[in-house]
This record gives sequence, C-alpha cells and structure tokens, in this order.
Amino acid sequence: MTEMTRDRLVWVEIPATDLTRAKKFYEAVLKTDLIEDNNGPETMLMIPSANGAMCGHLYAGKPSTQGVGITAHLTAPGTLPDAMDRVRASGGEVVSDIVSLPSGAFFYARDPEGNSLGIFRYSD
Repeated sequence: MTEMTRDRLVWVEIPATDLTRAKKFYEAVLKTDLIEDNNGPETMLMIPSANGAMCGHLYAGKPSTQGVGITAHLTAPGTLPDAMDRVRASGGEVVSDIVSLPSGAFFYARDPEGNSLGIFRYSD
C-alpha cells in the first residue's frame, strides 16, 4: 500500500462563464474575499483556505452540464442552514437536505454557473 504523506486532494479549479457573478457568489457563501491573480495568461480568482494557503481558484471556462463532472466540497463558516440561505440569496440552488456524517455534515448545491458543490461543516 502507498504511504500517505500529503493530502490527496491538492487543488480545485471551478469554471465560470461570468467571473464577476461567480466571485460575488463564492464570496457571499464562503464569507471570504477571493484573491484576484493576474500572473498567468488568464485572470484567476483564488480561494483562500484557513491556514493562509490557497485551495483552488475560479477561472473563465465552461462548467459541466448538470449531472456531469465532479462535485467540489468546500467548508463555509456559520451553520449549514445559514449557508443554504446564502447560496439561495446569491443566485445558487440548494439541491439536497443536510446530510450528516461522523465528521460533520454537508448539503449539495449548484452555483449560478451550474457547478456542483457540497457545502461542508465539520462537527464542533
């Protein structure tokens, strides 16, 4: 068996046809500022993680169609019902009830671009 030395998930890239709309959505739902990065050939909106590192970015691209592609799970501050309200208020769609797990709970949602998300909250 392979030795586990680092996290298996390294990075997530989330495509958006409208970066301005996507930025507003993710900033509202995650209650954080995304960081604009213009160092490459395209503008990227970096998603910060709790330790100050970056865990992914939004980029100009075409999202998968519904039911196709992966689901990115992101943690959001506050309660999950509050996060559900922020998803709806920011133009996204909540597509499941809250699912409880031993380590926390989450719900499925779609961002305004149609990307599949899981909004997760660790158990306290």
